[in-house]
Amino acid sequence: MSQALASLHEDGLGPIDTARRTIEIEIEGLRALAASIDGEFDRVVALIEACEGRVVVTGIGKSGHVGQKIAATLASTGTPAFFLHAAEAAHGDLGMIGGADLVIAISNSGESQELQPVIEYCRRFRVTLVAMTSRPDSSLGRHADAILRLPNAAEACPLSLAPMTSTTMTLVLGDALASALIRVRNFQRDDFAKFHPAGRLGAQLLRMHEVLDRLPHLREVPRVALASPMTDVIAAIGRGQRGATAVYDGERFAGVITDGDLRRALDAQPTLDRAARDIMTAKPCSIDAGRLAVDALALCEERRISQLFVTEAGGAIAGLVQLKDLLALGIV
Repeated sequence: MSQALASLHEDGLGPIDTARRTIEIEIEGLRALAASIDGEFDRVVALIEACEGRVVVTGIGKSGHVGQKIAATLASTGTPAFFLHAAEAAHGDLGMIGGADLVIAISNSGESQELQPVIEYCRRFRVTLVAMTSRPDSSLGRHADAILRLPNAAEACPLSLAPMTSTTMTLVLGDALASALIRVRNFQRDDFAKFHPAGRLGAQLLRMHEVLDRLPHLREVPRVALASPMTDVIAAIGRGQRGATAVYDGERFAGVITDGDLRRALDAQPTLDRAARDIMTAKPCSIDAGRLAVDALALCEERRISQLFVTEAGGAIAGLVQLKDLLALGIV
C-alpha cells in the first residue's frame, strides 16, 4: 500500500487532508499510466487511423460515463465516434455497429457481464475490438484485437470501493488517444472550428471574414476623399456610427480619421477650414480577413485602438470592426 493510500485510511483524517491524499493517490495512478504506454498504444492509434467506419465506445456504470466523454472528445477532434450503452446493446442497439467500425470497450475488470453481447457480436462479425482494461487475461482482454492497458493502481476511495483512480486513468488514457490522433490526422484549428460553431468556443475560432459574414453591416465602411472638408468628415463619421471613416485617394485606401483624431484636431485648431488629408492617420492598423478574430482583439488591445480595418488580398478594405463588435460575439 502506498504512503498516500495508508494516510487516507488513518483515523481522524480531515476533509482537507482527505482531498489532498485522494489527489495524490490519483496522481500516482497517472504516473503509472504514463509509464505503461508502449507499442500497443501505437498499434491502437494505427487501427483507428485505418478504420473506415466509426469508433464505437462502450461501457457500463462509471466506465460508461467516462466512455461518453471519450467518444465526444474523439468526435470533436476529427475521429467519427459515438457512445453505445452496453446495457442497451443486447436489446437492439448492436445494430448500430457496422462492419467497418472499431469498438473500444471499457471495463477495468474486463468481466462486466453487459459487455458480453458486444464481445460476441464483434467476434461473430469480425469487428475490430479494442479493450481498455487493467486485466489483459480477462474475458474482454482475451477476445480483444488490441489492448489499452490500465495499470493496477490503488483506488483513492477511503473504503476502496468506489472507482476513482481507475476512472481517472481511463479518462486520461482517452484524452491521450485523442491527442495522438489529432497529431496523426494533422487536425488543425480550422477543422476544430467546423465542429464547434456555437458558443464562446466557436467565437474564439472565428476568422475575420466570418465575423463580417455574421455582422454584414460591418462591411459598410464610411469613406471620404483626401480633399474632403472637415464638415464632410464629421458627417461621414456620424452616418457610419463606427467612430471612424476611411480616407481614399481616388480608389486607393490612404488613411483613417477617428473621432479621437477629429477631437484632437479641433482642440488644436478650432476651425473647419482643413481637409481630410490634414488630420488623417496614414497607414492605419488593419488585419487580414483570414486571421482569427482573437488576433484582432489582441491587436486592438495592444495598439489601444477601438476600430480595426479588415483587409482582403491586395489590401482592399473588406470592413471596419469595432472592439465592441468582437466582445459582443463572445470573443475574449
